[in-house]
Amino acid sequence: MKSLKLTVEGLVQGVGYRWFVENAAREMDITGTVKNLMNGNVQVVAQGKPDNLAEFVSILREGPSFAHVTAIETTELENAAIHRDFRIIF
Repeated sequence: MKSLKLTVEGLVQGVGYRWFVENAAREMDITGTVKNLMNGNVQVVAQGKPDNLAEFVSILREGPSFAHVTAIETTELENAAIHRDFRIIF
């Protein structure tokens, strides 16, 4: 099990990005959270198998049709709290 914190930059708020992330995570057996940040970015905490996480990050780079991802900053988390599901934080 690996844990990542992802900061997604670009046009990612107001375009269904959090719901896109939640659906992708559930399909790929990824647990964690997604939330909007005050600066217009989206933060994702994702936990899962390394291969699943790599594919998940690739999918997040594409995003839904109205989103435009310009960058994803990735940080590996050590000793992260274990998430049992994936949810949107409002």
